[in-house]
Formats: sequence, C-alpha cells, structure tokens
Amino acid sequence: MEKEENQNSTSVNQNQDTVKENEKSEENLAEENKQETNLEPKEEIKEQTPEEKIAELEDKVARTFAEMENQRRRFEKEKEDAFEYGGYSFAKEALNLIDNLDRSKHVLESDDKLKETEALKKTLEHLDIIKKDLISIFEKNNIKPIDSLNKKLDPNFHQAMMEIEDDTKEPGTIIQEIQKGFTIKDRLLRPSLVGVSKKVTIKEEKTVENQENSENK
Repeated sequence: MEKEENQNSTSVNQNQDTVKENEKSEENLAEENKQETNLEPKEEIKEQTPEEKIAELEDKVARTFAEMENQRRRFEKEKEDAFEYGGYSFAKEALNLIDNLDRSKHVLESDDKLKETEALKKTLEHLDIIKKDLISIFEKNNIKPIDSLNKKLDPNFHQAMMEIEDDTKEPGTIIQEIQKGFTIKDRLLRPSLVGVSKKVTIKEEKTVENQENSENK
C-alpha cells in the first residue's frame, strides 16, 4: 500500500511539474509574440543612383578644397604677423631703457649738490645722446614715439592719468607727458601716459557771497 501511495504522489508531482512547464512555455511564447508585434518595421535602405554618388563626392571634394584654402590663408597671415611683429615683446621690454634714462636724468637734476655744475651738464648731455641713439635704432625698426603734447586726447594712443586746470588750452588737450608711448608698425606698443587740460573751476557762490559781505560793510 505504501508503495502505491508513493507512486501516486510521485505521479501527481510530475503532473504538476509538467503543467507548470507548459504554463511557462506558453508565457514565453506570448512574450515573444508581444515583442515581435512591438518591433517597428525596418526602413528600406534606398540605394543611391550613380548621379547622386557623383554629386556627393563633388560636394566632399569642394568642402575639402575650401578647408585647405582657409588653412593656407591662416598660415600666410600667421607667417606675415610673425615676420612683422615677431619682436613685439622684445621691443616692449627694450622701452624700459628709455624710461630708466629719463629717471636717471630726473634724479641727477634734482640733486642739490650737482645743480649748476659742469659735471651735471656733461652727464645730462651724454644721457640725451644715448636716448637719441636708442630712439633712432627703434625708428629704423619701425618703433616710433607717439607725438602727444598739445594734441587732443586719443584713447587709441593715450591714457589720461590726471587733469590739470588750464584755461589757455581747449579741454581734453594733452599738456603734460608722464611717460612716452610708442607704436610698432601700425600697432600700439604702449600708450602715452599723459595729463590733460580742463577748465578752471570758478566757485561763483563764494564770489557772490564775498561781494555781499563787502557791500554790507
């Protein structure tokens, strides 16, 4: 009896497993069918005609030649700039020599012990000669000083550092040059540091008040 019961239970379990497997297979088939129905139909690849292929190749060749021409022009421009302005940084640093000469001259002129001495006179003459030689060398290399005094302020070449009251000059006129500016070719090497004129400020209120006070007295 026990054997029969065991056999029956085994057969029942097998039947249950078979049913489960069948259910799983059915679910898998349903899922596959669902996925197949969700797939979008692939677009058909349209083959190019010989004329279209030729037109595409011509467009690519034209673009390539245009890019090569642009690169050639950029190279030529960079080469010209390197030739024309290659010494820009060196020239800008070399201007310190002129600045130091001007500072040395100012210090010597301010020394009370050297004032009105023959030694000071000769020293200043030598400093002026050295400065002129330097400027001459710069000019030969297209580095030229900016003419500023008595000119109207130009932001492209001048930098105003102060305003000075002066009714004899039109407002905005450069009447003092603090540091000389220079150009190299057609480019600004450094701007001139300058002082510009402005109208004398008249305090009218105080003038009227003083007149009233004098009349009352």
